[in-house]
Amino acid sequence: MRVESSATSLSWIPSEAVSGPMKAGFATGLAHYDPPPPAHLEPEDVATMLAADQFRFGNVLNAWAEFDGDTVVAHGRSGGLLIGATTVRVGPLDATFQAVGMPELTYAPEIGDGLISWIQTVGGRTSVPLPRTINKPPYVRLHAPLVWTTLRLTLYADGTARRELVGASPFPRHWVYDAEGNLALKAGVADWKHWLGQPSWSATPWGAEDSPVVSAAAETALERELSTLLMHGAHRPKIESIKTGAVLARQGDPGDSLFLVLDGILEVTVDGVKLGDIGPGAVVGERAVLESSPRTATLTALTPVRAAEAPAGIVDRSVLAELAGGHRREVADHPIAQ
Repeated sequence: MRVESSATSLSWIPSEAVSGPMKAGFATGLAHYDPPPPAHLEPEDVATMLAADQFRFGNVLNAWAEFDGDTVVAHGRSGGLLIGATTVRVGPLDATFQAVGMPELTYAPEIGDGLISWIQTVGGRTSVPLPRTINKPPYVRLHAPLVWTTLRLTLYADGTARRELVGASPFPRHWVYDAEGNLALKAGVADWKHWLGQPSWSATPWGAEDSPVVSAAAETALERELSTLLMHGAHRPKIESIKTGAVLARQGDPGDSLFLVLDGILEVTVDGVKLGDIGPGAVVGERAVLESSPRTATLTALTPVRAAEAPAGIVDRSVLAELAGGHRREVADHPIAQ
């Protein structure tokens, strides 16, 4: 039996992800944020987006395997780094600088009983100088930090596949797509400040030091629509930033608002039992509004979190009911809740 699949990560700079003095460069148009990639990619989309400078780099991992029962008898891998150029705008003039790609890191596949698994790391840096301070001599570097993603793709003898984001640079945002082009995973945190302090190439996979990444499942299509409404509707949301371990909402407390997770990972617990984690793009808080009841779950930050809080009244109740129905199905499917 032949099994084929793929994993593709796109890495992009979300709006307002940059902090400190360098934020002025984005505000004035010297540099630019990227539009969020679509929830679904057609085969031609990636090349079109790369040519239009709509993401920073991509990691494409394609693989196939022939199984005889549970034994792998043949296999192959292809893909690699997608990296374009950085366009800097000064008044009416544009200057484009080709990005610098690092050597792709690939390894012999891990073969087990009924499975085969590949790991691939790709990345690079912009060639535009980026003066920054670091915590080691000489305390200043001119080169931009490296960016990367490390993907794992596993094929199984039953025809299924699993893709994982097992490592990534702290910045920018990393999204992972499946073989059908559907958004499957998101890195939970885009940490500009931490990334900017990268001391050297040795603190990267090319120096044998990858960075583990906390990832979350992609939000639903309904949540994606609601996020646009909450962020760009008539009522400006309140933006909250909380530290790791802090509580965004507590079960039993009154609540009449919705939360949109902008960055970070929240743990969801009910009566002290963990039901799962949610990440960027998730919209929660609707049940307390629909049922005129206290909050039904506790949301605790597993990482630093930025969330937008908006009055639930700006969303039609039928839409809130649909959102709640989806969340109930997610809870019912969770093994801890069964």
